[in-house]
Amino acid sequence: MIEEILLNKILTSCILSWFIAQSIKAIILTYKQKKFRFDLYALPGNFPSSHSATVSALVTSVGLVSGFNSVSFAISMIFAFFIIYDAKVIRGAAGKQARSLNILIEKLNAGENIDRLKEILGHSVLEIISGLAIGIIISILIV
Repeated sequence: MIEEILLNKILTSCILSWFIAQSIKAIILTYKQKKFRFDLYALPGNFPSSHSATVSALVTSVGLVSGFNSVSFAISMIFAFFIIYDAKVIRGAAGKQARSLNILIEKLNAGENIDRLKEILGHSVLEIISGLAIGIIISILIV
């Protein structure tokens, strides 16, 4: 059973796509901040979108394995749409709300050192497209 899981090309392409996207993100943020931190692999937002990379790998791999006319492909495509929509719209709105709350908190607590809310939660279109490209390319290479 474990061997079957480890040899699953769909799962492998999804995990590798996520890892590559998160590694690119960690490298960029390490360069900008001049310091590597392992928590960079868990940060939402920024370039590229690991959510988009993972679900595009899923959709592409399922299509290549099961056929682009299969029920599995249709289900994975709908799932991918909701994940990407969430990454762009819902988490983008949450980031705007965090920005507004940070401004309000700063005004109410002038001079006090208070932890700020994370404002970069969602993804830009470029971040999403780059994640999609990573997932599609990795899937084609693996499957």
